Amino acid sequence: MRIAIIEDNVELAHGIAYRLQDRGHSVDVLHDGEEADRFLAREGADLVVLDINLPGMSGLDVLRALRRRGEGMPVILLTARSETQERVAGLDAGADDYLTKPFEMDELEARLRALSRRKNLEFSSQDQLGPLVFDRASRQLMHDGAPLDIPRKEIATLECLFERRGRIVSKAQLMTHVYGTGSEHDDSAIEPHVSRLRKRLEGFGIRIKTARGLGYMLENGGA
Repeated sequence: MRIAIIEDNVELAHGIAYRLQDRGHSVDVLHDGEEADRFLAREGADLVVLDINLPGMSGLDVLRALRRRGEGMPVILLTARSETQERVAGLDAGADDYLTKPFEMDELEARLRALSRRKNLEFSSQDQLGPLVFDRASRQLMHDGAPLDIPRKEIATLECLFERRGRIVSKAQLMTHVYGTGSEHDDSAIEPHVSRLRKRLEGFGIRIKTARGLGYMLENGGA
């Protein structure tokens, strides 16, 4: 599952992200409201964890913009305040749930599981990729129950393409996912990872297409 964490407290945001990544989920972390609004409009998510107090654009405004676009993904609001008025405003804006800081990670995870059940989302660590199984928790690609020997950076490349399968993924997006935000590597550094991964997957009938000047796409037919 792809989860967007939108929280300006960097330590908290990454703490949530690490916990969810350990459970096998793909996580995008954003710290600014305007950046988050652009990201959600462009990329989307399966679930959103959204802080109310954000720089640039408030969490409530991000949520209202999301709902105005007709996006129905579940949203759980995070707030440092416990006043009824703010909770009501958030629910009226389209939030599915809320959690008041400070909170336990176990409770956040339980609420995300509940939202996924309510929205009929698969809160699972395994996904089918053609004849292969991609296990997010162990970060392994398996065939007939046996893991394939694939280097870590190629697996990270696959994660990013898989979460956006059927859509073009830019080299910059892949670079951020594989090497981290602010990496000093040139975008061309991703090319050998894609090339080797493509060769591995072609034998299983799974294709990675190149959109010249734009990026790469894992075809839906392989998912």
